[in-house]
Amino acid sequence: MEESSNTMSLGKVEGQTPGSGHDEPYGAAAIRENKLEKWPNPESERPYLVSMDIPEFTCLCPLTGQPDFATIEIEYVPDRLCLELKALKLYFWSYRDEGAFHEAVTNRILSDLVAAISPRFMRVNAEFNVRGGVYTRVVVEHRADGWQAPERVDLA
Repeated sequence: MEESSNTMSLGKVEGQTPGSGHDEPYGAAAIRENKLEKWPNPESERPYLVSMDIPEFTCLCPLTGQPDFATIEIEYVPDRLCLELKALKLYFWSYRDEGAFHEAVTNRILSDLVAAISPRFMRVNAEFNVRGGVYTRVVVEHRADGWQAPERVDLA
């Protein structure tokens, strides 16, 4: 019986990382580089909210080496720049093998994102899964100097 040419390998695929010349999983080099990319805000005069959920964040407990799982929620009001989503995904993947306390990693994420795009406002909410019977939620915020949120309008 002939093997189908449509079978998929679950291992490394030769040449999978475009332009790298190395045999490694797609995105591995980008994860190592840990480079947040940005693009020009198409409506920089209008304040608007960008909201993203990252439901599969993982890092390691720095004391035990056990994995910690979290959902990271990001809300930001861009100024001149927006975050590029694929690079953001790879940035979050870079934490998978890194030991970090919940408070430290949440603050570091905010600092890195603010350094990359200088938003008018940004909030990072990290909701870590239960560990030892304790759920941890860490919320950190950044506001640009002099920025005030527009008044909210509820139409309901």
